[in-house]
Amino acid sequence: MPRGTLEVVLICAKSIENNDFLSDIDPYVILTYRSQEHKSTVTENGGSNPQWNQTFLFTVSDSASELNLRIMDKDNFSSDDFLGEATVSLEAVFAEGSIPETAYSVVKDQEYCGEIKVALTFNPEAERSIGEENYGGWKESEA
Repeated sequence: MPRGTLEVVLICAKSIENNDFLSDIDPYVILTYRSQEHKSTVTENGGSNPQWNQTFLFTVSDSASELNLRIMDKDNFSSDDFLGEATVSLEAVFAEGSIPETAYSVVKDQEYCGEIKVALTFNPEAERSIGEENYGGWKESEA
């Protein structure tokens, strides 16, 4: 069971559908891992190819193996619009330690509607040996 910190670098999206009639969309991303959720900044007039270049950290303490990325369009006078989502499997990053910038398909109503690029790094928690305790920087083993 992996334990540690998952670092997600949200880079950009491509070919996201522009559903605003009079202006460019103002996209942002909601990143969800289990019950942990982060929200990117809104890219004002970001259009169909927004750039974020933001880093988010998630605490990993069990075997959950998916990261969900929901792309939304910020609206001022109505509720925000759902533009699509991508689900990223985390098995490879847990095994390898890092996955370089990779494009994942964005889907809405089971249809491809663009892509989103992220880079992933997993920093495992240092394992402690059973029977050891720390005392002010000194290790003392049980006899």
